[in-house]
Amino acid sequence: MTQKRLEKSALVTRWLRASLVPLLLTGFASPMLHAEDGLPSISPSVSQSSGETKIYYENDTRMRGKDATGNRVGLSKFRNTLKVEHKRDLGDGWAFKGIFRGTYDGVYDINDEEYGKNAGGPINVSERSGLSFGMGVPGATPTSVPYGSSFVGPGIGLVANIDQIAFLSGGALTTTGTFSGQQNFNLASNPNQGLQHLGQRWNTGYSGTDFGNPGFGNLDLPVPVRPCDVDRRGCADFGGYGDLTSNALKAPEFNGRLDFIREFYAQKTWDLADGKQFNIKVGKQQVVWGRSDLFRVLDVINPLDYSRNSIYDEFEDTRIPMWILQGNYRMGASDSLSERNVQVVWNFDQFRANNLGQCGTPNAVLEAGCFFRAAKSAWDYGATIGNLAPAGLLGGPSGPYNPAGMAVTVPTHQAGIRNVELPNWSLKNTQIGSRFEGVSKDGTIAFSVNGLIGRSQMPSLRAIRPSALAFDMYFPRISVLGGSMDFNVEALNTTVRLEGAMTHGEELTDTSQSSATSRHRIWRSVIGLDRPTQIDWINPERTTLISAQFFWQHIVGFNETSVPNIGAFGYPLGGSNVKTGTVGWKDNHLFTLVVSAQYMQDRLNPQLVFARDIEARANIIQPTATFLYTDKLKFKVGANYKWQTGNMDRYAFTDGRGLTGTLSASGQPPGFPVDTGVGGLEALGRFKAGIIGSAVKEDEIFFNMQYQF
Repeated sequence: MTQKRLEKSALVTRWLRASLVPLLLTGFASPMLHAEDGLPSISPSVSQSSGETKIYYENDTRMRGKDATGNRVGLSKFRNTLKVEHKRDLGDGWAFKGIFRGTYDGVYDINDEEYGKNAGGPINVSERSGLSFGMGVPGATPTSVPYGSSFVGPGIGLVANIDQIAFLSGGALTTTGTFSGQQNFNLASNPNQGLQHLGQRWNTGYSGTDFGNPGFGNLDLPVPVRPCDVDRRGCADFGGYGDLTSNALKAPEFNGRLDFIREFYAQKTWDLADGKQFNIKVGKQQVVWGRSDLFRVLDVINPLDYSRNSIYDEFEDTRIPMWILQGNYRMGASDSLSERNVQVVWNFDQFRANNLGQCGTPNAVLEAGCFFRAAKSAWDYGATIGNLAPAGLLGGPSGPYNPAGMAVTVPTHQAGIRNVELPNWSLKNTQIGSRFEGVSKDGTIAFSVNGLIGRSQMPSLRAIRPSALAFDMYFPRISVLGGSMDFNVEALNTTVRLEGAMTHGEELTDTSQSSATSRHRIWRSVIGLDRPTQIDWINPERTTLISAQFFWQHIVGFNETSVPNIGAFGYPLGGSNVKTGTVGWKDNHLFTLVVSAQYMQDRLNPQLVFARDIEARANIIQPTATFLYTDKLKFKVGANYKWQTGNMDRYAFTDGRGLTGTLSASGQPPGFPVDTGVGGLEALGRFKAGIIGSAVKEDEIFFNMQYQF
């Protein structure tokens, strides 16, 4: 450990010892809405007074253990938040509500070797073929080569174009076609510093030793990890993240979209004849449609900020508020229903994507932001990509085939993400939705029918031309139709929550298609069960809340196949487990369980959360304890631990290199299929591992303190 790191560790230790006892993850258990409670009120809650103001301060501190490389991460969050809530009567029945939030996260200053200006460093990318070592490339080893220094590159054994590479045959390569503006790799503008291996936080597949025979398949993509004012490589606006400077990462709410405004709206309710009401609400706000925790089904109007704390904060804190016009028409009872309401929502704000977290920050879910940054850097600056191509036939067409990975230095404008096509503001790019809510005549069942038209908050990567490893990023138009139902099973003392939604038009990565994408309908649903249960050994004086959720996602038109064996070689180039087609799972199931108890007149709240992604075989367990010291001061402490059961090779997936025109057409040995099955855990396996599986090395302890002034 360096002296600099020792000094920083001592600083963190002193702060922790001096603190009162900080932080926690906010709990998962949401207040239950029982059917007999009826529909939510649409009347403004502001009293007819001069107004009400509340001010909150929160400190959230987290420490992380070792990542996949064995590196001890240390401090992963030191976030200080000031939040102001204000309600005011505006007169004539109008009411105003505003919530303003500003944060400062000191982790980028305190632990800058992990997440700040000194993150990353020089790297050697995987070179399993040994070509660079055998040819005397400086710094090369039998299994790796320094970034920017591979033997195979522009003008050296390769004609600068990887989208039409054929197999090596006696040292000859056939390559055709270039993209415009291409320039050779320039180590002066693209130095070997501030880099990490894509995926190194959660796996070591990039090293080429985890999968394949004997290790070829996993791409080793270098990714810049320093803030964009320190290192511009790979920086682009991917929809509100991806091009953030040090200051923007430390204080993310203070930006051009005014994210420090969490709510800023006015509303009014008009009383109509026969007990009917009409309500209008306009301004920056959150519209809540769903009641599930952890994962969303219907609650899809506002995008989510996963960079704040991945999936572990409450949606109230991670939804990104949008400028919205909302109208509610409360129609009262009918012959068959005791209550009815029609809601129309127009999100007229400029499009906003989910914030998946910029690479080089603690919460980059799925490492998707790192994948995007690595691909964008490769397009703009070129890159040395480890294990990019098999070494091919050794000694001519009759020689033995060597599937070991070859590191290739590619020029600019050849591979990666070319453009990010963020939708401009226009009427057709706004979002409109409607919901009908009702309560049964006897008041035992509450239900809704929901519809929404807009754009996907998750990106799609479309190949620029057939089979090229170069893409443009899009956000396709989608529609959502679904509904929900809540009811009580009195005999079991259980509240049942049902949600389901069918999305049309989502684009998923499909490595069997020349466009690298395919459009699908996706069904998502959840069954939630909430039960207050008397468990004497936990607390004989109070009931314990048990809340379970069962999620199911089904992709219509899912396409996944095992790559056929390759002639005499007996396995695909990515190994015997590699799959091709739609990235993901045809049917994905998740289970969550919350057990929450109360002690000391409800001042002490221990809670246990467990979640399992069944197909990914990934798990998380999170014990927490909340202590209400006074009605103004609250402490939370806890930890989360993640693990994966079974081998990670179940995530192995092709990535397009084995398609016709990339690594499979001319020059291939007899018996090769069209798709040679080039792939592995990197780079697409993360999308099969899921949010939990791709975070298995992000175990944390955390402390939280909140004070209301």
